[in-house]
Amino acid sequence: MPSVTLSGRAFLRISGKDAETFLQSLITTNLPDLQADEIRPGALLTPQGKILFDFLIGRDGAQAFLLETTQDQRDALLKRLTMYKLRAAVDLAVVEGSEVTVAWDGAEDGAPRDIRFAKAGLDVSRRAGGGGADDATLYDVLRITAGLPEAGRDYALSDAFPHDVLLDLSGGVSFRTGCYVGQEVVSRMHHRGTARRRPVVVKGEVALPATGIELLAGGKPIGTLGSVSGALGLAIVRIDRAGDAIRSGTPITADGAPVTVELPGWTGLAFPDDASEVPAQ
Repeated sequence: MPSVTLSGRAFLRISGKDAETFLQSLITTNLPDLQADEIRPGALLTPQGKILFDFLIGRDGAQAFLLETTQDQRDALLKRLTMYKLRAAVDLAVVEGSEVTVAWDGAEDGAPRDIRFAKAGLDVSRRAGGGGADDATLYDVLRITAGLPEAGRDYALSDAFPHDVLLDLSGGVSFRTGCYVGQEVVSRMHHRGTARRRPVVVKGEVALPATGIELLAGGKPIGTLGSVSGALGLAIVRIDRAGDAIRSGTPITADGAPVTVELPGWTGLAFPDDASEVPAQ
């Protein structure tokens, strides 16, 4: 059972009798569906529907939730939640700690499951604190293979829609209930099928170049390389342009080296047969 400890994490606790209704009106995650033994992804969006903050959220008792985010997002996220608090009966607090331990292939007993990986058919647990026995780069490989992007490494905050990073398929967005910030835009994209960017797993014949290198098809950019581990990487690409390149046999390259791109199999997504199938956003 691999287990790794990730650093640079941060935690906020939102508690009180109005905690669920308060968060339900703000974030993309549908909290009534959130079980006590699981962790789900979520985001707080701009009114234009782009991801302003991202996090993982789990229950922490009967009337409380624990948000896991990054240290560089923590204070600004707390400030934004405080701005929305008004007269809601909620308490917002920083929880000390900067490490998370992730385990898989026999996840830790009693630790909540990360629903993103469950969607991909993997049993992965996640808990606050250290104790991981293996190299943290193993988690990068796991995440890249599953096609799960991470803010700061695979996309910039305020520059991606939830669909761009699979929140619509990984348990981070509900289209049945809720009325959160930016919901109208996200719902419109979903029902009109206008998502043009999606994560792909990138594979090279040799080690891939560094994060930030553009993926090119016929000399034109289709996306940017994000997380990299050896010859394996993750990128958010224009699926219409990638599909055109694959159909026409146009090489896709990263820093001049040929690569292949694949949509994560668990998503059920496919490259469009024609670029006209993906309307402009």
